Amino acid sequence: MGAGHAHVLYREASSPVHRLPPEVKIAAMVVFTVAVVATPRAAYWAFGGYALLVVAVAALARVGPRWLLGRALIELPFVLFAFALPFFGTGERVDVAGLSLSVDGLHGAWNILAKGTLGVLASLLLAATTTTRDLIVGLDRLRCPQILTQIATFMLRYLDVLVGEARRMRVARMSRGDDPRFLWQLRGFAAGVGALFLRAFERGERVYLAMVSRGYTGRMPAVWQGAGAATAGQWAAAATVPAIAATIAAVALVLT
Repeated sequence: MGAGHAHVLYREASSPVHRLPPEVKIAAMVVFTVAVVATPRAAYWAFGGYALLVVAVAALARVGPRWLLGRALIELPFVLFAFALPFFGTGERVDVAGLSLSVDGLHGAWNILAKGTLGVLASLLLAATTTTRDLIVGLDRLRCPQILTQIATFMLRYLDVLVGEARRMRVARMSRGDDPRFLWQLRGFAAGVGALFLRAFERGERVYLAMVSRGYTGRMPAVWQGAGAATAGQWAAAATVPAIAATIAAVALVLT
């Protein structure tokens, strides 16, 4: 259980972005996203500037465009919703290729697509260059509430255990002729989910008692005071992208 956990989005590499401490990357991603969201939707040039920043960071981190765009398909439901806005929007309408589209709907669709896509790409770059454990450490160093980081830490550590137990329970059900595809067998599936919850609760209680017996007081060690915390130079280097994004957003707000 002491082994490291790497999520499926992490891409191991030796790049300047990978070597940055996690807290500076998290802060940079948040500031960049805020700048994108604060940009008026009519400032089309600004979104082009943000896209160039994303491309530059992806190249520096050695994350290929095929990998990045493939994982960005997670926003597909929002894309479908954005494409529906011009058809169901109200107000002034314009004819495009024989279709009557709402002007406000077109602007709203552009706003969702541009800002949503840039936010998803920024998050994917963070996930591709930072392990799950480092993400939690970075949040801890940024003074994220301890209760949240502790829950995330325990979830990360014991998720594989619960998945393995659920898989064994499913194999046991199937070996006894259970097939949850049929409606009349949903009762057995629900009973299995309940049993898994009880096992997880009992396991968590045992783990908690073991931690208390070893001196756990409800708080994890202050990892931001340990080795590996970001230096002033690393903060300055990571601030380049969000500073440029904030400048673009400020200019767009003034000109629009």
